Amino acid sequence: MVSIEKDNPRHLKGVLPKNYARQELDKQRLGELIDLIGTIGLGDAENRSKDILGRVYEYFLGQFASAEGKTGGQFYTARCVVQLLVEMLNPYKGRVYDPCCGSGGMFVQSEKFVEAHGGRIGDISIYGQESNPTTWRLCRMNLAIRSIDGDLGSHNADSFHDDLHKDLKADFVLANPPFNDSDWKGEQLREDVRWKYGVPPVGNANFAWVQHFIHHLAPNGIAGFVLANGSMSSNQSGEGEIRKNIIEADLVDCMIALPGQLFYSTQIPVCLWFLARNKRNSKFRDRRRQTLFIDVRKMGVMIDRVHRELTDEEIARIAGTYHAWRGDEGAGVYQDVPGFCKSATTEELAAHGFVLTPGRYVGAEEVEDDGEPFAEKLARLTEKLEEQFAESARLEAAIRDNLRGLGYGK
Repeated sequence: MVSIEKDNPRHLKGVLPKNYARQELDKQRLGELIDLIGTIGLGDAENRSKDILGRVYEYFLGQFASAEGKTGGQFYTARCVVQLLVEMLNPYKGRVYDPCCGSGGMFVQSEKFVEAHGGRIGDISIYGQESNPTTWRLCRMNLAIRSIDGDLGSHNADSFHDDLHKDLKADFVLANPPFNDSDWKGEQLREDVRWKYGVPPVGNANFAWVQHFIHHLAPNGIAGFVLANGSMSSNQSGEGEIRKNIIEADLVDCMIALPGQLFYSTQIPVCLWFLARNKRNSKFRDRRRQTLFIDVRKMGVMIDRVHRELTDEEIARIAGTYHAWRGDEGAGVYQDVPGFCKSATTEELAAHGFVLTPGRYVGAEEVEDDGEPFAEKLARLTEKLEEQFAESARLEAAIRDNLRGLGYGK
């Protein structure tokens, strides 16, 4: 461990644990583990090109998050959610910032995105911050394994009370802050310069995070982040007024309602916010005073009894819809799809009390007309129902006969 730190002073100095010589450790088990890892072809050119070691590390982060349950969300965001955020923002070039970076999944996916689309890894600069000391070390190791250079500060620190990147104006903000955090010591920050759109309530940090992200955005910057669903509609403790002010400042670019069971930290559904400083950036269509709503609550597949994932095809559809709406080159033509997406004006949002829940705007999914007249369809379905009632009665009688044959029932 000491040797590894010496060879990687920028990323790992003082980060790695050095307690593997303690007496109570099972030396035989440790030896078997080293032998097992030693047989994996991590160093040959073929496997190195596939980022095998990084994928192994990411796999174990996911397993630890699953085992930890609710607390696992502190250091791990579901891969499909990170992938969707990155595909939406297209962080090809510029400064990428995550002020609650956990184990660094947002950074890793950003680098993978650039590489997958033929760009240069060095075209993006990474800035992060993490308050939990163990998680901060996990992030340092995650980046070091992949040779990703990033500025995570010299120590773990709370972004609200010890902002390590005070002067940073980022081109992209990617984040999954703690949901509904009531222990953020907001009473100490009542006069903070970041609260441009309203002082966030002491009992909930959601809109403190939102305004922290906005504060660190460059003039053409864009932010994508995860928040609890309550942030879209809550009017408690002044949150509704803050949300209204952010909407009227024309910062809300897109809102996405996600399905439940995507996260290790909570089973409740959450949402994605996308904020843009400049909706009339020359690269895009003029979308001033408009917001795109996307509802994907019915999407995703169950990967085990309690966890769901969005598929690559679903991610591509969601991101493609957003890029078409923004007018990105080669993204196609956007159109509203009932039950899935809707482009709404700021006036429409005002009519709904500045609530940002996508379901209010996208409406119900259209049911395809099969051409069968209603009267004929009702007669056919009624006849089928009568047949099923008859079959049900027959099966019930057969079951009762079998029970009587066994000496049970009347």
